[in-house]
Amino acid sequence: MAGHIDNARATEDTEVNAWIRFGLRLGVSAALHPLEYSKTLMQLGYEPIAARPGKSFLGKPVMELPNIFQYAGHIRRIDGFYGCYRGLAPKLVGSIVALVVSDRVADKLGLAPPEEIKDDINQTDEEMYIQFKSTLKRDIVVTVTGIVASHPFHVISLRMMAQFVGRESLYTSILGSVGEIWKTEGIAGFFSGLVPKLLCDVACLVLTSSTVYMLNKYIIKDALGRQYNAGFTQFFVSTMLYPLQVVSTCSAVSGSRLMAGQPPIMPAYKNWVDCWNDLQARGDLKRGSSLFFRTQSIRSPVITTSSFAPLPKLARYQ
Repeated sequence: MAGHIDNARATEDTEVNAWIRFGLRLGVSAALHPLEYSKTLMQLGYEPIAARPGKSFLGKPVMELPNIFQYAGHIRRIDGFYGCYRGLAPKLVGSIVALVVSDRVADKLGLAPPEEIKDDINQTDEEMYIQFKSTLKRDIVVTVTGIVASHPFHVISLRMMAQFVGRESLYTSILGSVGEIWKTEGIAGFFSGLVPKLLCDVACLVLTSSTVYMLNKYIIKDALGRQYNAGFTQFFVSTMLYPLQVVSTCSAVSGSRLMAGQPPIMPAYKNWVDCWNDLQARGDLKRGSSLFFRTQSIRSPVITTSSFAPLPKLARYQ
């Protein structure tokens, strides 16, 4: 009886700690939202600040674009402090929905979270493989269900931020945004850009987990190396899959009534493959990937349409 009570308490403590960690992640995500806002507009190809002449590390003349902090400062000057957090509410709601739905689906399928192993140096190859397989299986289910369940909120968040381009007010609240998407695009509009996002996140998860497992099994034997292995591997894989993030963002905005999603700023894409092909042809699959040292390959004039912000320059960004 005492052992059963101890196990129940341990399970409850684990759940509480998980929610505490999740709350901390939400707090960090909220604090960094202005930077995420800026990166989203970069991925859409919107550059409201004219490039300045400068030099690269090799001394070659280039046209320098503002870094992410200067970009966020521009948004603050236009819309004020609270304007930097446009799109945050649906983003947080989507995160909560993803956590609740994915955990419940995983539990229904009998995919219990694996026990945390603090010291895996002494694990046998068989134990490492069993842990890798069970963890990856649960992580794939959690990732897929979480993305699908939260994607409508992700689309709303992106479109709220994309309104900065044309100064619209079509997406001002979650309920109002739901009505706008349903009225103009139907249920398919809530899942715009879903496929490239799924491909990106699932591929990143599988490649990262598999690479970390192989490196830990055959190459990295010390605890310190294994501690940093996952972080470096995930960074490398996510960088390689970054073009899918750009395609997902553009696909989520394309087809809406927003200026950012309509010609001439953005072509009318048939699907995400059409979006990929267009961005690839223009060399824009990597735009927004560099947050600090950003350059523009050609110089284009800025066309001003209002007193708030100019139209984006249709050039190649990175």
